[in-house]
Amino acid sequence: MISAPQYTAPCASNPAQSRGRLHPEPESATRTAFQRDRDRIIHCAAFRRLEYKTQVFVYHEGDYYRTRLTHSLETAQIARSICRVLGLNEDLAEALALAHDLGHTPFGHAGEDALREVMADYGGFDHNTQTLRILTQLEERYAEFDGLNLTWEALEGTVKHNGPLLPAPDGLPPAIANYNESHDLELASYPGPEAQVAAIADDIAYNNHDVDDGLRAGLFSFEDMADVPLVGPVFADVHNTYPDLDQSRLVHEAVRRMIGVMVDDILTESRSRLAAASCTSAAEVRALDHPVIAFSEAMAANDRTLKEFLYRRMYRHYKVNRMASKARRVVRELFQLFIVEPECLPDDWRERCNGVRSVETARAVADYIAGMTDRFAFLEYQRLFDVPS
Repeated sequence: MISAPQYTAPCASNPAQSRGRLHPEPESATRTAFQRDRDRIIHCAAFRRLEYKTQVFVYHEGDYYRTRLTHSLETAQIARSICRVLGLNEDLAEALALAHDLGHTPFGHAGEDALREVMADYGGFDHNTQTLRILTQLEERYAEFDGLNLTWEALEGTVKHNGPLLPAPDGLPPAIANYNESHDLELASYPGPEAQVAAIADDIAYNNHDVDDGLRAGLFSFEDMADVPLVGPVFADVHNTYPDLDQSRLVHEAVRRMIGVMVDDILTESRSRLAAASCTSAAEVRALDHPVIAFSEAMAANDRTLKEFLYRRMYRHYKVNRMASKARRVVRELFQLFIVEPECLPDDWRERCNGVRSVETARAVADYIAGMTDRFAFLEYQRLFDVPS
């Protein structure tokens, strides 16, 4: 059993040594800079909307399936647990985990695919870039600046949590390139250790909880997973230990164990990498040519196999495909209407437009649609396209 040490790792991000915020502010007397980042994320409108945004299942398909909000909370819990053992900054990792999905559209990846398609001639769209725009521009809460004015570390970790963005053969997304000109996020390097933790915690959370949701939805069975490495043996062991356990408890117990096995693997592998690197600061972690937080090779292979299984048996299941088709149609047709009839937008969004089919109008429409919940997108579609009989 790996116990949590009572120390701070030399390479942990230190809020007292933060590179600061784009708009300088007085420090809090009661909270660190990273704690304020986390609190601002929790209190922002984009975070609240995650409650009704799809993880895999659209909101009305069942109240017990994951949403973007529950997924973000579960990711944050796993990230904090890993950081506590490794002596990294829990508050920064939690902030990054809570923020990582803020830019997602309604209807999950189906909605994002549709918005990317219709925005192809207007600068493109991806949820990671949209998250940065929310954090630096679209949230309008404060008297002296747009966005949440998070620390450099929080923004850098959000943008680069999946690794370096440069070199970029096809160019950077315009929003990231433009922001980077005023606030250099060092896009060619790996992020700090807490961002690496948040990224791998995201992997653990969605893989394991999609197994949970997929089983509960009847998209696949225990027998279907028997030959999937890690998953099959864990489920078999739980069943053998508790042969009379009802399905709901069996699923929960198995998923709980899988998360534990994956976290323990990360801790072992990451401790080895951190010891080998001997980094004395988060900046030295960024300067490395490889991540310090990672699965072992064997667990990474298991993770890939599980992803392949979920892709075949869940994400491409005909029931999920049908809803995804409907979702893409809703997003596509809302965009196509608003870009030629921006006068149909609410007043505050119409004011951001600049005529029919302009880049400014397209971006305003994309921002409006991306901010919708699943429920609101369906209602808006009905209001605009349903003709009373």
